[in-house]
Amino acid sequence: MTKVSMTINGASVSGDVEGRTLLVDFLREDLRLTGTHVGCDTSQCGACVVHVDGRPVKACTMLAAEADGAEVSTIEGQANVDGSLNVIQQAFQDHHGLQCGFCTPGMVMSAAALLKDNPKPTEAEVRAYLEGNLCRCTGYHNIVKAIMAASGQDVSAIAAE
Repeated sequence: MTKVSMTINGASVSGDVEGRTLLVDFLREDLRLTGTHVGCDTSQCGACVVHVDGRPVKACTMLAAEADGAEVSTIEGQANVDGSLNVIQQAFQDHHGLQCGFCTPGMVMSAAALLKDNPKPTEAEVRAYLEGNLCRCTGYHNIVKAIMAASGQDVSAIAAE
């Protein structure tokens, strides 16, 4: 067993993990932060995206021990301080950027990383950035629209799906 300590959504946490424990499993099983989803375990779907030291990471391909000392942000840490939805989450709701919701945590976390690096992305840039996130329900159109709306851009000309 290895002792790991990290800051998750602003709170210091620690725990004992086996060397093979994935970050996603540590978050979900040990810390009960179940918003980060496991979809494929092969880094293909993006449902498990979290931020580690400000970078988007697929938590199913990172060992918990690799995050020792890191600052980790999960979907549970995205809401505003008062518990209300942040601008990206609200845009997903307003523009119907989800259906079953399974991919939504990873999409929101990826969107947050994109908008941090590129505050006003084009539609093509949003689509290219989301290539590592799979959605089997929506066809991505409303997800792209929601992300562009969250960036403050006028999306009235983008047709609804």
